[in-house]
Amino acid sequence: MSLGKQVSARAAGTVNWGGEPVNRMGFGTMRLTGEGIWGPPKDRAAAVAVLRRAVQLGVNFIDTADSYGPNVVEELIAEALAPYPKHLVIATKGGWKRTGPGQWHHDSSPNHLREAVEGSLKRLRLERIELYLLHAPDHAISFDASVETLAELRAQGKIHHLGLCNVTREHIERARKIVPVVAVQNRYNLADREWDYVVQYCEQNKLVFIPWRPLGSGNLSYPEVTRIAQARGVTPMQVALAWLLDRAPIVLPIPGTSSVAHLEENIGAAELELTDNELAELARVKKKFTSR
Repeated sequence: MSLGKQVSARAAGTVNWGGEPVNRMGFGTMRLTGEGIWGPPKDRAAAVAVLRRAVQLGVNFIDTADSYGPNVVEELIAEALAPYPKHLVIATKGGWKRTGPGQWHHDSSPNHLREAVEGSLKRLRLERIELYLLHAPDHAISFDASVETLAELRAQGKIHHLGLCNVTREHIERARKIVPVVAVQNRYNLADREWDYVVQYCEQNKLVFIPWRPLGSGNLSYPEVTRIAQARGVTPMQVALAWLLDRAPIVLPIPGTSSVAHLEENIGAAELELTDNELAELARVKKKFTSR
């Protein structure tokens, strides 16, 4: 598949949660930091270039979080893209505290979430966050209290839509009794389908599902993937992303990278349509993975 300048995220189609429709090939920004998701990127100009190129390629959904850096990526997005294009949606998240490279500590307390939202608004140079997600349930804090806090911030006009990350179906149903939920973000990819039932729930209830780690660990050396990639003249990563796009019309992958070339490769998957025979072949990847 050609990865020329005509490649566009628009080829993946769109999802809509009640606001502007967004193209179903988004961009995840976690890798635009230093080692351990800590501190600034080694090459700030290159990180800015990746963000700008993503938008040029039709990406109008960018996923980030205050914990990336921390704070680094939100500031980088504003530097690269503000004032924002009219139809660009920036989703951010809160609920973690960072103390060093690779160190993550839950904090979904009401006070922390209020501070997190205010900080994200300032760093992103926004008056309202289009989609804000609770980054993870905090076992030391009432889940309902966390959601109620975000519902209050939504009522105050600081958040437009709410989503949840790293949650079970029970979490989603509890949250929906408190406030409308439009999106769920869990780990999910071709070989790791632990949260398949959550994808099904989202499809049944018209919630957008945003798979994080959509390419797994990056090792896609399964014979089925390799055979399809070689036969179609594409890369294994493009096959894995095309599988996600086919999985359900509510799936919005957010592959991330710090490389423009890799970004263009990922976006190219939006144009790849897998056949029924290829999808049946890829179904065996899950079976082999779960049997190990």
